[in-house]
Amino acid sequence: MRPHPTTPLLDLLRSRRLLAIVRGSDPDAALRAIEVLAEEGVTMMEVSLSGADALTVVRKAAAALGTGAGGPGVHLGAGTVLTARDATAARDAGATFIVTPGLGAGVTEAIRLGLPVLAGALTPTEVIAAVEQGAAAVKLFPASAGGVPYLRALRDPFPAVPFVPVGGVGLDSVQEYLEAGAIAVGLGSPLLGDAANGGDLSELRRRVRTALDLVGPR
Repeated sequence: MRPHPTTPLLDLLRSRRLLAIVRGSDPDAALRAIEVLAEEGVTMMEVSLSGADALTVVRKAAAALGTGAGGPGVHLGAGTVLTARDATAARDAGATFIVTPGLGAGVTEAIRLGLPVLAGALTPTEVIAAVEQGAAAVKLFPASAGGVPYLRALRDPFPAVPFVPVGGVGLDSVQEYLEAGAIAVGLGSPLLGDAANGGDLSELRRRVRTALDLVGPR
């Protein structure tokens, strides 16, 4: 395969190494969780469209945090983007990158719109397809299906592909994935806990500090 092209999203993932995934049943709590993440130094976040009123959360968070692609500050993306309509709505709400669980119309439309994509893939065939479609990086999902050994096995035929494991990655496995060659990790409930549902923000702060220590200097 040809070498993977460098993009602003790829550079960010490599330098920040942590993508926080926010999915909540309470839009106001999700927004408060995003603000806490930013206060504690998390600069890459994904708001899953499967959460309650997620586009409003993206819109309010983008306005509050002054997000932008490729520059300083917080970079806010939309996740669980499945359709072309999802991609357009996420862009209009202020998302600066797109995350998908697999390959489909959401990937195609996001790339057409000029949005960088972290595209979900699991099998070698899907990895090849994600790269050919122009994904900035490949979201290995669900990472728990094969764990760290599977990531190592995939990197043998795809040494130039930037992988970001998501799904089943816990605080106790962050370093293992990074040592196995992941450029970053995506953390959802192991990082957020119940904060995006109205839960404990002090515990969220504690977990964020642990996670940032694990991924190392940014």
